[in-house]
Amino acid sequence: MESIRLFKPSLKPIETKVVDEKNNGEMKWVRTKVDVDKHVVVPQVDEQNLHESPDKFVENYIYNLSKTTLDKSKPLWDLHLLNVKTSDMSEGVAVLRMHHSLGDGTSLMSLFLACTRQTAHPDKLSTIPVIKKRDINPTYQYSSKGLWRYFAPIWYFMRLFWNTIVDVLMFMATAMFLKDTNTPIKGKPGSELNPRRCVHRTVSLDDMKLVKNALNMTINDVALGVIQAGLSVYLNRRFGEGKKDKGATEKNNNLPNNIRLRSSLLINLRPTAGIQALADMMDKNTEAKWGNMVGSVLLPFKIALRDDPLDYIREAKAISYRKKNSLEAIYTFSISKLLLKLFGIKITSSISHRILTNTTLAFSNLVGPQEEVSCYGHPMIYIAPGSYGQPQALMINFQSYVNKMNMVLSVDESVIPDPHQLLYDLEQSLKLIKDAVVERGLC
Repeated sequence: MESIRLFKPSLKPIETKVVDEKNNGEMKWVRTKVDVDKHVVVPQVDEQNLHESPDKFVENYIYNLSKTTLDKSKPLWDLHLLNVKTSDMSEGVAVLRMHHSLGDGTSLMSLFLACTRQTAHPDKLSTIPVIKKRDINPTYQYSSKGLWRYFAPIWYFMRLFWNTIVDVLMFMATAMFLKDTNTPIKGKPGSELNPRRCVHRTVSLDDMKLVKNALNMTINDVALGVIQAGLSVYLNRRFGEGKKDKGATEKNNNLPNNIRLRSSLLINLRPTAGIQALADMMDKNTEAKWGNMVGSVLLPFKIALRDDPLDYIREAKAISYRKKNSLEAIYTFSISKLLLKLFGIKITSSISHRILTNTTLAFSNLVGPQEEVSCYGHPMIYIAPGSYGQPQALMINFQSYVNKMNMVLSVDESVIPDPHQLLYDLEQSLKLIKDAVVERGLC
């Protein structure tokens, strides 16, 4: 196992948080040495299971892994190497499990990229994608002629102030009493204790870019529109179970009116948007700090069937644009830090848990390497992030890699028994949206 030995760092003592058995099981920081052999797992693979379905074997392995927790007596991560050839032409699968207390998606992806090199140029680091922050108010132009250049700043700040006040109040209401509609995908009490089924589907990032450029939006807006379309189709089917199928149209469907369905969306609050260089994040004098530097945003979805597939995208763009004209993420991050200082981790965690419980799903969208990369000589075919332990029954992750986009679902099967069907609905929604753009000559 030469590839495993390559992962060995020096055994320099570091600090890790462990359970203090002598003090009622409370957590404390101690100095420890990292022994990689205790973190790497290479399970024995049943050849009979592989002949039946290698993909299903990997899926079940991760499902069973989500039934367990990380050993708190050592640094909170482990690496599982599965010698399994899957249908996507991969020679093996590596499952890296890390506790979210180690960092947010940006931190962990930065750490991963630091361990990779370009496949075509093994001596070069993978490209660090940098997302330029767009102007959240295109109509706000100081260079405008006439009186508008004087009124534009006033209008901009008034709208920003109003949107922020409304969003923060809605966030506080959600923490206290405001719940989403009880739909077939809404998590049940105790859902965070259930194991998770993680499934993924790779689609074309170029297709998403085609829609993005045609409708003047971001990849994130396209992802939100695809989710909105896919969930509408899926929920229409679930609400229609046992009923006669009369066709699914905008005016004839099984969806209740005025469904409140929201996603908790984590926003990177670092000075530079996108993935950070690991060296920069480790520098004590930089503003791009390691850790969980994210704010929470409650993103509503309009659940309704649309005869025009582009309506899903337009609605998602409007919702996203509205959220960009708000400081909700900054205020929720600041409120969380204040609560942590005043009341401690337990009460703050309880409030956060209540907010997640009152919403329906979680969503994230991370940018990956822009070229094919290898990890210690092993070419990467795809990256599929997921998580478990959250109270929502559904989490949707979008992860780009070169010219591919991976849609990853982490579901509680007691609530969503057919995650592959939901994946198919998302994939077909993207196809319908792209086809509509092409047919109308918008690209």
